[in-house]
Amino acid sequence: MKKKAISILLTAAMAMSAVPAYAEATTEGAGAATGAATTPQAPDWTEYNQLIQEIYTDTDLDDREARMHQAEDMLMDTGAVVPLYYYNDLYLKNPSITGDYATVFGTKYFMYCKKDGEAFDVMHINLASEPDHLDPALNSSVDGAALASNSFVGLYTSAEDGSIVPALADGDPEVSEDGTEYTVHMKEGLKWSDGTDLTANDIIYSWNRAADPKTASDYSYLFTVFDGYGDGTNPKLNIAAPDDHTVTFKLTAPCPYIMSLLAFPVFMPVPQASVEAASDWETNPGSWAMEAGFVSNGAYTLKEWNHNESMVYVKNPNFYNADEVSVDELDFMLSADDTAIVAAYQAGDIDYADTVPNDEIANWENTEDFHVIPNLGTYYVAFNVNSDMFEGKTPEQAANVRKAISYLIDRQYIVDTIGQTDQEVATSFIPSGMSDGHGGQFKANDDAYTYPVEDAVGYYENKVDVDKAVELLKDAGYEFDDNNMLSADTPLTINYLTNEGTGHEAIAQAIQQDVSVIGISMEISVEDWQTFLNDRKNGNFDVAREGWLADYDDPVNMLEMFTSQSGNNDCQLGK
Repeated sequence: MKKKAISILLTAAMAMSAVPAYAEATTEGAGAATGAATTPQAPDWTEYNQLIQEIYTDTDLDDREARMHQAEDMLMDTGAVVPLYYYNDLYLKNPSITGDYATVFGTKYFMYCKKDGEAFDVMHINLASEPDHLDPALNSSVDGAALASNSFVGLYTSAEDGSIVPALADGDPEVSEDGTEYTVHMKEGLKWSDGTDLTANDIIYSWNRAADPKTASDYSYLFTVFDGYGDGTNPKLNIAAPDDHTVTFKLTAPCPYIMSLLAFPVFMPVPQASVEAASDWETNPGSWAMEAGFVSNGAYTLKEWNHNESMVYVKNPNFYNADEVSVDELDFMLSADDTAIVAAYQAGDIDYADTVPNDEIANWENTEDFHVIPNLGTYYVAFNVNSDMFEGKTPEQAANVRKAISYLIDRQYIVDTIGQTDQEVATSFIPSGMSDGHGGQFKANDDAYTYPVEDAVGYYENKVDVDKAVELLKDAGYEFDDNNMLSADTPLTINYLTNEGTGHEAIAQAIQQDVSVIGISMEISVEDWQTFLNDRKNGNFDVAREGWLADYDDPVNMLEMFTSQSGNNDCQLGK
């Protein structure tokens, strides 16, 4: 499709989508598809779901990009997603240690570390607090992905330079001329950590399990690109193991990011015998990996787990690349108290601290211990579109309330005084630097697409606009006095949910102050990591802090998470 044609398509699509985005939702829409009625104040999400499905099968890459722009327009028009800044990652590391690496997606690898240039016995690390899941099919957190990638491995993995390289696979896949049929040959002699054979059938079992709705994987939708997944309600993936060392699979259309998927945790194999040995495996699929000693196939196995305190991983002699693993043991401190974490680092009790308190950044930033690396992701605020705070509002009024709050947030202040490491203020959800899927950058104005705020290359200018916020709230039925303060007759109170951490809590307090300038009352609730994850997932919140690091470099990854069937759709769109 020519660029002019894309522009015409987008103009028409945006004009059409402006109405459905705020159409009165009924149980015949997306909510019914997931078995839950959509509340009247929530946008009808049927068109969005359909659009993402079309993106999966679109073989015209120019047209595909146009559809992804349309999807982001629809998402931002709900006001449910309020981007604050684009991520980078800061951490402290003992200067004598080298060989660790991280992807732009936030996954960290420690198995090839050396100390003073030599292999060593124990590396002490803090990534986060108690993990929610260690089963790679069930994890949905960045720290969990790091634990999974050090204890499990799939057909392919990420190398230090960011490329995707063979792991269990023996070379690159064979691909059909139309780009939809793949054959992967596996290495000979692969073993699980208990010494039993790891074969192609383990891959088939694990992928089918992860795609099965009974497993309740938040990432099951990543299998949408596979032939046979359908709508995800009864997937029959077109995958097979012709022999013990060969995996074949068929896609619905060529997928530009398929190799990144094959390296992602949800595609890592799990041992069927161990999974199904748990007495409650059918009702609690991740129970097999909730205590130390479970079977894995990565560089390490979990030897000890003192819940909410520590974890000890030891080298797995049956790892396919065990001869290159240069750290015998990884000891993890489980804590979200970043003051205590930095104190442990200063005392020499840990070698790696994946957090720095905001009031300590200035003290560390010019030392050789302090590191800032790029990430591909967005820190944002999410609204639960089904929250009682929108009761009695039309979908358009509810969206205006959310947009009004967005206009009140001083993002530059958050970056300058809380982030402090030159994060880029976000003016759209999809981060700058993300590919458009065919050789260019998605977040760019060109003949094919122009963002609503052209100069900002986003959806709004980087400035606070109190007058605009008041205007939108008035449209939503709120009354104000002559000083732009909310009337006592139409109060607005919201509850903001965040997890522990000085940075997260400081951002919550900054937003609290921002919205108070027009009389909005905001309460802040702070929860431990596991409770926080589950409350967000289950929609037990009004407003919550969110962050999304891309799983692969394609905009659809930032968009598919908001489909009704996605386990990562915390905004509850279409639910």
